[in-house]
Formats: sequence, structure tokens, C-alpha cells
Amino acid sequence: MTTSATIDYQTLEAQHSSGVYAKRPLTIVRGSGATLWDDAGRAYIDCAAGHGVANLGHCHPRVVAAIQAQAATLLTAQEALFNDQRALLLGELTAMLPAGLDRLFLCNSGAEAVEAALKFARLATGRTGVVATMRGFHGRTFGALSATWEAHYREPFQPLVPDFAHVPYNNLAALDAAITTDTAAVLLEVIQGEGGVRPGSAEFLRGAQALCRERGALLLIDEVQTGFGRTGRLFACEHHALEPDMLVLGKAIAGGVPMGAVALGQRVANITPGTHGSTFGGNPLACAAARATLAVIQAEGLVAQAAAKGAWLLDQLAALPTQRVREVRGRGLMVGIELRERAAPYLQRLQERGILALPAGPTVIRLLPPLVISTEQLANVVQTLNEVLQ
Repeated sequence: MTTSATIDYQTLEAQHSSGVYAKRPLTIVRGSGATLWDDAGRAYIDCAAGHGVANLGHCHPRVVAAIQAQAATLLTAQEALFNDQRALLLGELTAMLPAGLDRLFLCNSGAEAVEAALKFARLATGRTGVVATMRGFHGRTFGALSATWEAHYREPFQPLVPDFAHVPYNNLAALDAAITTDTAAVLLEVIQGEGGVRPGSAEFLRGAQALCRERGALLLIDEVQTGFGRTGRLFACEHHALEPDMLVLGKAIAGGVPMGAVALGQRVANITPGTHGSTFGGNPLACAAARATLAVIQAEGLVAQAAAKGAWLLDQLAALPTQRVREVRGRGLMVGIELRERAAPYLQRLQERGILALPAGPTVIRLLPPLVISTEQLANVVQTLNEVLQ
């Protein structure tokens, strides 16, 4: 029998995995808070957070306890049956959502939530058109991919779902021209994540909402990455007092357990039994984890922490004495550092110095640290960035 000390994890995984991921030569085996450890025992400050999943950090004790207790009680119960944890989560989450969103469809990921929202939009309006934006990213399944703009994601799988159009982000005139009597929905991120951490202007986002109301289209806001405190508000749409017809959620919703959701407003009609479904959606384990996650966000004041820490971080990064930085963008603890050259070498140097960060396009370093990251860890990140960018 082999022991963990005799296993080459990277060779074993590379031999049998699908090949769809470009893997870093790093094996992570443990996490706590904003720190990860590799199989050699080296610690890293995590500014990737599982692509924005670990808002509470890794292995938060309250989430771990909720998972352990629920795993010993009931793991699965299909939505054809009522369930205590699901009912409590639905009540608790809808109470925290923007006004008018009082129903939820539960699923297993952000991409699944986007797919559901697109179906519900076509069903509710009787129309087929969807307008999304350039640089937008919504997922890799066929409907979500059709809304995603970047060509290298799309081209190998064409033809995609018909009747999708893309307009420049923050260009209200182009959006005005694109919304027609055939448009079922406009799908937007409040801050584009994969597209380079690009915040939407109040004029553009509020204008999009007004156009949708005027022309009978539904406004779908994708908060898979920005939700649950990431930007210094519980949901990024609150920065602009938006009232979306659907709010698309995922990533951080359940503290690291796979989960997604679509919050539905009053204009989303015709949702009847059989129009959509999910075998694992709303399972008791994920619901228990999500309930614990929401409780921690409130009890530890993580939304306010993200706002304060993010403001400090943005100020510090904007003051870095280097000509390599073109622009620093973001809100809360969702930060993009656009360089005048490719970001990949600097991401590698950061990893060598014990900091894990993400790209957001070829020239942007993206920081998505857990909201529980300490001020000392953030200061370490700034100092290390200063050193590697010199």
C-alpha cells in the first residue's frame, strides 16, 4: 500500500486529468483563513481564493462545523421534497437580497445559474435575444459561453446558441441600439472579472436598467464573482441601487461547497413545474454550508472589512513607484493591476515569493483575497508586488 510520502501527486494528476487546465507546478494540500500550504509545508498568502470562492477564507470553523453536522444528518433530498435546511436558507438569503427578489432557483455552480437565468428570461418574455458585453465572462457551458465574449473560449465550439449579441462595456449608446423588441434579456457584470476587473459606470448600469424596463427586456446581473461582500457591499449591484430582474449567484455562496443560485424578481413569470431542474440543486449539505456562510458574513462584519481593506489596498497599489503599472482598478477586495507588459512572469515571481494571484486577461494581475485576510498579510502582498515590479 502506498503512503502519501511516496506519491508524486503532480505526475499522477497529470497522467489522468482531462487536460483542460493549465496547471501550475504546485500541489496545495491544506488551507486556513487566507493561507494555503503545499505538500512541502511551505505557506502562501492566497490572493486567488479559488477564483473568488473562499470569501470566508479556507476551512472557516463555523462552515466546517455546519458541514460536519449536516453530513451526519442528511446529504441529499431532491427538490420534489421539502427540506428544513433548504427552507431556512431560502428565507435567510431572500431577506438579504435587493428589494423585489423573493424567489430562488438553487443549483450547483455559477455557470449553471447563468444557464437557468437565460432559460427563465426566454420563458418569461417569449423572446429569444440576449445582449451581453465585450470582455464579459459568464461561463463555459453552451448558453453561458454564448454570452461570453472572448474568442478563444468561443471559436472551437461554434455554432453556439443563436440570438446573442455583444456591445462594448460602458457604452450606453451601443446598448440602446442593441435592445430590440426581440430582446429577452440584457446580461451584465457590475464589475467585469475575467475581462480585466473593469467597473461599470453608474450611467451605464442604471441606463441599462431603464432601457430594459422601457422595452420589456429583463435585466440579468451576474454576481457570481462580485457577490457576498467581495466589493464592499453584500452585492455589487447595491453600489448603484440597481433592481435586477434576476441576480445570478455562485462561487462564494456556500463557503467553498459547490453551489449556485438565481434570484427571481416579479417580472420573471411562467416558472412552472418541469421548466427547469437540477438533481443536486438545493441539497441539504450545500444549504447548511450556505447558511453558515451567510451567518459568518454578518457576524464578522466581512462586508465592511472588504470595503475598508479594499480602499487601503487600492491606495497602496496606486502609489507603487513603478512605470510597469498602467492602471489600478477595482472595488473592495476585487482588484486588477493592469501592466504595460504581460502579467504571467510577475504572477510566477509572486508565487515564488509566497503569494498566489490570478490573471485577468494577458496584462492584468487580479487580486481576490479572502475577506478575512489580515492587514499584515495585505501589507506583505503590497511590499512583494513593489519588489517584483521594480
